Amino acid sequence: MTSRTGRHFLQIPGPTNVPDQVLRAMSAPTIDHRGPEFSALTLRLLDAIKPVFGTAGPVVIYPASGTGAWEAALVNTLSPGDRVLCFETGHFATLWRDMALSLGLEVDFVPGDWRHGTDPEAVAQRLAADHTHTVKAVCVVHNETSTGVTSRIAEIRRAIDASGHPALLLVDTISSLGSIDYRHDEWGVDVTVAGSQKGLMLPPGLSFNAVSRKALDASRTARLAKSFWDWQPV
Repeated sequence: MTSRTGRHFLQIPGPTNVPDQVLRAMSAPTIDHRGPEFSALTLRLLDAIKPVFGTAGPVVIYPASGTGAWEAALVNTLSPGDRVLCFETGHFATLWRDMALSLGLEVDFVPGDWRHGTDPEAVAQRLAADHTHTVKAVCVVHNETSTGVTSRIAEIRRAIDASGHPALLLVDTISSLGSIDYRHDEWGVDVTVAGSQKGLMLPPGLSFNAVSRKALDASRTARLAKSFWDWQPV
């Protein structure tokens, strides 16, 4: 086996290089995951993570990849047969569509050229034509890792509201959270999907969902979750 000289630095979109301070913290002795110290740490983290998303609402943290966070967002707000609206902005938007199809959702996929973000006007037109409100959610990737294309989330929310449509807004921030300005509450996002390994500069393996009250109500309606404590992949 050949040994590398010097320090190895990843030069890829993710996982990003973890700061020394984080690496040193990870080398601390293990604590009892059933003890009071871990309980206090967890409660502190659940509160401290909220400003990162720009939310005062709950953020759920669990072990999974970004794909697991996608799954959690879909299965906890929707039911098989529900219709969702997705926009092609790059490779990962296409993968999100594929996951929705595999979960039994009906997907309206709007083709794109991988050079532009989701067009708010196209969102408004599609939802205005949905007179019976069969579309239950709009799925958008905030920043496409594969292309660097960024979608204007605040404008998309305004387009949804202007059409008078009740669809949820689900947003993937896996490569943007911590790197690009993002405001879950202010922009009216219902579920924000995130992972640990990119802008947050943590090791892979943690997923996050910031959840609005409307999304929690949708999860109860779908009978897939009873509270934000139940929010998890199935």
